[in-house]
Amino acid sequence: MPPPVPEQLSRTIETLYRSESGRVLATLVRLLGDLDLAEEAMHEAFAAALESWPQTGIPDRPRPWLISTARFKAIDGMRRRAHLDRTQRDFALYMEARINEASLDDEEIEDDRLRLIFTCCHPALPPEAQVALTLREICGLTTEEIARAFLVTPATLAQRIVRAKAVIRVKAIPYQVPVSQVLPVRLGAVLQVVYLIFNEGYLAETTGAELSREAIRLGRLVLDLLQEPEVMGLLGLMLLQEARRAARTSPDGDLILLEQQDRSLWNRDQIAEGISLTERALRSRRFGAYTLQAAIAAVHAESSSATSTDWRQIKLLYDRLLRIQPSPVVELNRAVAIAMCEGPEQGLWLVDALLAREHLSHYHLAHSARADLCRRLGRIPEARASYEKALALARQEPERRFLARRLEELK
Repeated sequence: MPPPVPEQLSRTIETLYRSESGRVLATLVRLLGDLDLAEEAMHEAFAAALESWPQTGIPDRPRPWLISTARFKAIDGMRRRAHLDRTQRDFALYMEARINEASLDDEEIEDDRLRLIFTCCHPALPPEAQVALTLREICGLTTEEIARAFLVTPATLAQRIVRAKAVIRVKAIPYQVPVSQVLPVRLGAVLQVVYLIFNEGYLAETTGAELSREAIRLGRLVLDLLQEPEVMGLLGLMLLQEARRAARTSPDGDLILLEQQDRSLWNRDQIAEGISLTERALRSRRFGAYTLQAAIAAVHAESSSATSTDWRQIKLLYDRLLRIQPSPVVELNRAVAIAMCEGPEQGLWLVDALLAREHLSHYHLAHSARADLCRRLGRIPEARASYEKALALARQEPERRFLARRLEELK
């Protein structure tokens, strides 16, 4: 039995796993050409670190040590399989030569990470599989951590990952950065996965902060590897939204609307970075929907109160957003902005027109917005009816408590 690992060293290796496993795995996927083999070799390397580092100390450069150890573990495994199955001999010799000749310089390792991101976010995979695989392989979260965040069992989450790997293998999804002609479309899929992870964290009561942090960390990684305006815009948007976390709920977990939030609780460092990224993206003139949403969030962040907010500027930004990404939800948000700068009657007319088209009939925030406008206009029976519809459709507990409280106030 190996000697016990000192607690401090164990924590250091755990921290290294979180920070370096993505890089190590990405390079091993390039070397081995198979995600499962790469994962197995990586875990063997970290197990070897737990066994040898208490005696030898932590290497000056842990990442190359881990990659080299994993590489040798993979070669040993191939030799064992070739010895047991002679039909594997030629393949094992080919793979051994390929692994030994492969480059391990830092620039190549960073390219490996970008390749793995595009593989995990390939459009051939269903969205929930893209999210699970990205959190597992890029962010280094455990299956249990991801399952807890998405309120599913670890077995269910593990099956998603297994099926995703099978699709990659069966469809021979290439481990590469897409060529320039299709890069914008494929990058859009990557950014969608990052924002899906962030939104899940933004809405979750208990595990939200962790998921949001992972999404922001992932956004920084993509920006480090690919300096594209929309990557800047998305990272800016996430930082500006995350900056309000401390003010979004009361100590009892009740929802606090933007107009009622204590703005002194907003994270000014995140706001400053988010605004800087958004301005850089806007200057490029190659920005898209994420950058425009970030610009809207920046207007809110720069305002000292709800009444001093430049709602006309927000309305103009929503006009531009509708042109490049038309959707009923964007129209709803634009209607709310118009209500704030032109009066609740005009906003209510637009919301009613949206609900009449039935696009948003099952969207609780549309009924909640209508209820608030009716309340401001003194149309209390209509406000009560719309709040009741919103409450029946809402799923998040903080939102349900907020709507129930508004209904109680109307009595």
